[in-house]
Amino acid sequence: MNLNMDLTNNVDYIKLNKESWESRLQTHLDSEFYAVAKFKQGASSLNQIELDMLGDIQGKSILHLQCHFGQDSMSLSRMGAQVTGVDFSEDSIKKAQEIAFELGLDTQFVCCDIYDLKNHLDQKFDIVFTTYGTITWLPDLDRWADIIQHFLKPGGEFVFAEFHPFVWMFDDDLKKVIYNYDNKEAIVEEEEGTYANPDSKITQTSMTWNHAMSEVLTSLIQHKLMITDIMEYDYAPYPFVKNCEEFETGKYRITHFKNRIPLVYSIKAIKTQ
Repeated sequence: MNLNMDLTNNVDYIKLNKESWESRLQTHLDSEFYAVAKFKQGASSLNQIELDMLGDIQGKSILHLQCHFGQDSMSLSRMGAQVTGVDFSEDSIKKAQEIAFELGLDTQFVCCDIYDLKNHLDQKFDIVFTTYGTITWLPDLDRWADIIQHFLKPGGEFVFAEFHPFVWMFDDDLKKVIYNYDNKEAIVEEEEGTYANPDSKITQTSMTWNHAMSEVLTSLIQHKLMITDIMEYDYAPYPFVKNCEEFETGKYRITHFKNRIPLVYSIKAIKTQ
């Protein structure tokens, strides 16, 4: 449910969103969506889209931004990378550390807002990695791109997959356009349930931002990151909104749109300086 809030400029969005994510955590841990038991038995949480972009990462150092409770970070570790995951939720990072210890993985985790990461981490990486539902929580992509550029080694790669901004123009039922494609205002929503379990009895309020693809690309280019690959996909690897159906194993589309709209895009970029 969208909330008409005239006080968004005075809201502590980090506090609000942290509370939102921490309220979801146990539901996510218990959900079929995250399938924690299968993950612990060796299943990877990564999708073919990002695996194709990553290639062979044996021995490479990877910084994973906005890692939630760390399944993707640990999946990267299982592929032979040296991985550091970052998230602003203390509860999520604590759970990530517990699972990594249980599985005997050397994945490292840092708890902080990513805009403040320079004060918490002093290292350069071969790859900076972030995927699916991440930048919508960030108000300023210029600061985001600066973080990516700062933590990459010269010649290092940025690997990014995200839900397409076109989707966020619609209402909850994906039937009516209610936002501009390049919407500039913060969106405050009260949500019942969560994407990992829409029927769960939790309610949280969050603040997000829609970012047009041009804004994403411009922020990266202005921080000396050379775009080497960009793709758009007419499917998503998750049922991330209402009215999704699985048309092939691990591939979802919005039923009434079929294959007519993009649902995901991906970007690879190299640090040139």
